[in-house]
Amino acid sequence: MKIILLLGAGLSSSSLIRYLLDHAEQEDWFVNVVDQDLSLAQRKIGNHPRAAALSFNALDPAERKPMIGHADIVISMLPARFHAEVAVDCIELKTHLITPSYVSPEMKALAEHAVKAGIVIMNEIGVDPGIDHMSAMQIIHDIQAKGGKMDSFKSFCGGLMAPESDDNPWHFKFTWNPRNVVLAGQGGAAAFIQNNENKYIPYSQLFKRTERFEISTYGEFDGYANRDSFAYRKTYGLLDIPTLYRGTLRRPDFCQGWNVFIELGMTDDSYKLSDSNLMTPRRFINSFLPYYPSKSVEEKFMEFLGPERIQLFDQFNWLGIFNNEEFIGLENASPAKLLEEFLIKKLILSPNDKDMIVMYHEFEYSIENKKKKVIASMVNIGEDPMYTSMANTVGLPVAIMAKLILQEKFNTPGVHIPIQPEVYNPIMEELKSFGILFHEVENDL
Repeated sequence: MKIILLLGAGLSSSSLIRYLLDHAEQEDWFVNVVDQDLSLAQRKIGNHPRAAALSFNALDPAERKPMIGHADIVISMLPARFHAEVAVDCIELKTHLITPSYVSPEMKALAEHAVKAGIVIMNEIGVDPGIDHMSAMQIIHDIQAKGGKMDSFKSFCGGLMAPESDDNPWHFKFTWNPRNVVLAGQGGAAAFIQNNENKYIPYSQLFKRTERFEISTYGEFDGYANRDSFAYRKTYGLLDIPTLYRGTLRRPDFCQGWNVFIELGMTDDSYKLSDSNLMTPRRFINSFLPYYPSKSVEEKFMEFLGPERIQLFDQFNWLGIFNNEEFIGLENASPAKLLEEFLIKKLILSPNDKDMIVMYHEFEYSIENKKKKVIASMVNIGEDPMYTSMANTVGLPVAIMAKLILQEKFNTPGVHIPIQPEVYNPIMEELKSFGILFHEVENDL
């Protein structure tokens, strides 16, 4: 029997756990699900005979190492900053590891140690990063195999609301860690290459510098640049490609509205607000507006928007940002933390809501003196607030990867991301059975 140790039973683990349990009998697995909230882990596994719910401090090496030592593979769904610490234990105990997060410098530094230990450490195997890598590499390798030369690659992904659940003017609800949404783009300037010119977009301009896309039957989306696209020239084997751009998708009204929060300074996480526990939404936004004794908060806010953005007023009014009746209720909070707490109350999934993952790839290449363009798009609708599209598209690739490793169909030791054909081909093929598939259109340029 193979033992799987899953660290973390949060939002993105639901579909992962379901897949592991559905295959446990056939594959002869036993799944230990660990979470600080024992009742959450118990709810996720139900009464399954091949699973156990456990609660211990997975961030404490003394508590997690005995369990890692008894496992054949560890799946870490902990916050990204803890993956490298878990990896150190996995190397020492010669246990395979999977994480859905970006490869950090600390994780990258463990590559040789993983090789010596003979273990696989697979990262970036969720949706973004994850499915974006795998779907892109399938097409890029196919283009290269027939003699094409890549000229441009753009890739965008976003977690949004399904059309039938898109019931607010922001066209958005939280299906992922709300803190990551509030702090999006603050890790330094977004960097990409366009027509062989290096381009940078600082955080202050990020939600202004967007590209507009239209996906058949699903309407328009805005894409903003995501992190450092330069690194993916090497990752994808496209060192001389003239244009490479990776980004995040939102609905147009979201980007315009979010930029107002940025301009006001309400997404700043670098300092604490005095008396934050006494902040009502109205007092909160007023803290970032000028003082005019004769003008209301609404009037000052409309002046801040200006006539060119006045249509955004209804978005903020819908949020209840001018409400002075209730406290947000958070002590010693930064503006970003207080904004997160405020938004969670308005942008939470309702019991009947369904979310949507949208991914859009745009490839341009040259072959036999012709230029061609391929557009590949994927739209996936969630099942319900537990088995969301976000949970499905993050959790299923992780689970299938675990199966490949345990079946020894991928056993190359080291620190990896899923860009190898022996990884992406079986995973992308199986994902089709879950309705996660791409539609491709190719045209001459």
